[in-house]
Amino acid sequence: MPIAPNQAKKRIAANQLALGFGVHHLRTSATGMLAAAAGYDWLFIDMEHGAMSVHEATQMCIAALNQGITPMVRVCRDAVFEGTRALDNGAMGVVVPHVDTAAEAAEVASAYRFPPVGTRSWGGPPFAYGMKPPAVADAQVELNKEIMVTVMIETPEAVKNADAIAAVPGIDALMIGTSDLTASMGIAGQIGHADVRAAYAAVGAACKKHGKTMGMGGVYDEVYAKEYIGLGARLLLSGSDHNLLMAGATARSKFLRTLEP
Repeated sequence: MPIAPNQAKKRIAANQLALGFGVHHLRTSATGMLAAAAGYDWLFIDMEHGAMSVHEATQMCIAALNQGITPMVRVCRDAVFEGTRALDNGAMGVVVPHVDTAAEAAEVASAYRFPPVGTRSWGGPPFAYGMKPPAVADAQVELNKEIMVTVMIETPEAVKNADAIAAVPGIDALMIGTSDLTASMGIAGQIGHADVRAAYAAVGAACKKHGKTMGMGGVYDEVYAKEYIGLGARLLLSGSDHNLLMAGATARSKFLRTLEP
């Protein structure tokens, strides 16, 4: 049984945008199917800010493996046990917030990679192989390749250390959490501020230098999204279920109100 492909990695390898559908409120097995039908490539299942359990997150992950969309989970930096359990039960990637130094990035890489790259324990049902994995050694090599490990850059310190973070083996992507970055800079919400633009340029250069991917979260407008994609952003959080639902529902209600007699 071949391993489930990582659709985000495939898109990035082709220098295309990998669009992530944020999951905060949804819980059902239809989540991945809905996101795939809407044109997204990966699920951003948010266990940092969402109130879901590992069980709820992994049920969506397992379903998504056969829905043409790649499930990845965001877990709190210190909640390694949640991240490894998610990977053991269907997730094909982790996103770890608030990583400020290369040492912290190395800890993340070690926790979520199998030996010899890291220290992740072998266990859990082989969902990525439809329950029919190859030999353990072969499976660990393949999973180390397909699993996507992303760290989030959310402070000026992290931006300053971006080159060192990008140099860490086992890290695939550096995603700028633009909302938290602006807050930590004292310019909350100013996604087009000169300091934010400089941060994207610096992180983009570090990723290019070390063969890593730059990610972008918190930027959905038509001006700065284009600029930051131009600087190299390819792994995109493209919105979450609640704001996407609000946008569609608001547009529909406004239209129907225009038809009132």
